[in-house]
Amino acid sequence: MGLPIIFSIDDDLQVLRAISRDLKAHYRDNYRVLSTSSVSEAMESLLDLQNRGEEVAIFISDQRMPEMQGVDFLEKAMVLFPFAKRVLLTAYSDTEAAIKAINDVGLDYYLMKPWDPPEEKLYPAVDELLRDWQANYRPDFTGIKVIGYQFSPKSHEIKDFLAGNLVPYMWLDAASSEAGKQIIATNNLCPVDFPAVIFENGTVLKTPSLIDIASQIGLNAKVKQQIYDVIIIGAGPAGLAASVYGASEGLSTLLIERKAPGGQAGTSSRIENYLGFPTGLSGAELTRRAVTQAARFGTEVLSPQSVKEIKLKDKYKTIVLEDGSEINAKAVVITTGVDYRKLETKGIGEFTGRGIYYGAASTEASSCGNKDVYVLGGGNSAGQAAMYLSKFARNVYVIVRKNDLTSSMSSYLIDQISNTDNIRVLGCTEILEAKGSDHLEGLALVDLNTGEEREVPADALFIFIGARPYTDWVGLEILKNSKGFIETGRDMKAHERFGQIWKMQRDPYLLETSSPGIFAAGDVRAGAMNRVTSAVGEGSMSISFVHQYLNEI
Repeated sequence: MGLPIIFSIDDDLQVLRAISRDLKAHYRDNYRVLSTSSVSEAMESLLDLQNRGEEVAIFISDQRMPEMQGVDFLEKAMVLFPFAKRVLLTAYSDTEAAIKAINDVGLDYYLMKPWDPPEEKLYPAVDELLRDWQANYRPDFTGIKVIGYQFSPKSHEIKDFLAGNLVPYMWLDAASSEAGKQIIATNNLCPVDFPAVIFENGTVLKTPSLIDIASQIGLNAKVKQQIYDVIIIGAGPAGLAASVYGASEGLSTLLIERKAPGGQAGTSSRIENYLGFPTGLSGAELTRRAVTQAARFGTEVLSPQSVKEIKLKDKYKTIVLEDGSEINAKAVVITTGVDYRKLETKGIGEFTGRGIYYGAASTEASSCGNKDVYVLGGGNSAGQAAMYLSKFARNVYVIVRKNDLTSSMSSYLIDQISNTDNIRVLGCTEILEAKGSDHLEGLALVDLNTGEEREVPADALFIFIGARPYTDWVGLEILKNSKGFIETGRDMKAHERFGQIWKMQRDPYLLETSSPGIFAAGDVRAGAMNRVTSAVGEGSMSISFVHQYLNEI
């Protein structure tokens, strides 16, 4: 396979020559630039490219062409190369059509004519789109390979960890993959060795722990200092924002994450209401950008590591990790977010990791090809998962206890779901039991209105219900509400125990807990808005209060 392709089409030969010239001048070392003035010729070429296994990175199409409008061409091109980025070349009068195309064909960008100078009006936009495409582009694979059984909880854990840390890998099913069988034979692997992970340098790890994998892929599993200005616990949107602002403002900053950065938002296939991204962005892409930004400013990341407790020593906070090691900090920001609530229904626990998953739609979606899958939950995360799964599965069924999705899901997602042919919402429905042999094979459902019970075949179930804060480990005398969310700010003054705990002369800062110098931000905090934007805002704001606290000690 040759270089990835930038494909341009415009019926105006003068414009076509100009765009081809500028693209070749800037991208010829890493991409092939192909162009045509004919839609029919373009479609024939694209079919040939697909058959030869070539990859198109970006389509750049004129909007007004005699054979076909650009939006319609992009819609047809998407069928052949669904992961290519899509750019519409427009005149000023066509901007309304371009904006409409954002929703109709998932347009990534519209480029105004003329684009002179290209250094300002062409290359920055195309560079950004190519970076995004490259983040998901998978050429002939030479990286990490994971070999195991599809319905193995341990295999799922490893895949989820690698995906969450934005590490590309190839999954090879030990039972059905011919490439996997060859690797098994040459490495003398046995069923007890699965899952096995083979790294690019040839190292083979059998049933490895996540920390073993982390050390191989270059994640930092050990700290470099013993005292930090601020330690942030949890690398969701709030934690990543806090780490960016903390490090950029000169604080020695350590970010501790027990699984993978991004939190629940990081698993979202598409966040469409995040300010500044009119075409939306995936949770993985938001996480990648934030992690890169934090690293650029000097944030140290400790992952995967769990915090067992926080102890106070004079005015220092001592973070105790699961392995017993200790790290000291002057201030702490807790941004551990929430976990999906566990479903106690019969059979769910037995098949968790064996066809039943909490979140993880992006990790297991590719295994759902031409299958019937179910999504339990009516929030935005469930809706985004359903939309993503619909690209792979034969049918996607969304199970909710209420009549419909209107009370719990954003309207833009409801509209997308209603316009997707292979998604069906099962309102007033509940799961009675999960059934199967060694993996999920079916569900027993009940209609809450009529009491009618029925059994349906199910190849996978993705659960997105409730929000349980990850605060069981939080000790000291940090006040929490009845649901386990951390109380902060002046709201704590109404708590009956506040006067016994808080001994400072001042009131608590807005995001400060009942333990001075320990702050909470994002979904883990009582009263939080449970939105990515608000979590980012709180994480950023927490550093302002950290500065105020550090000026006191």
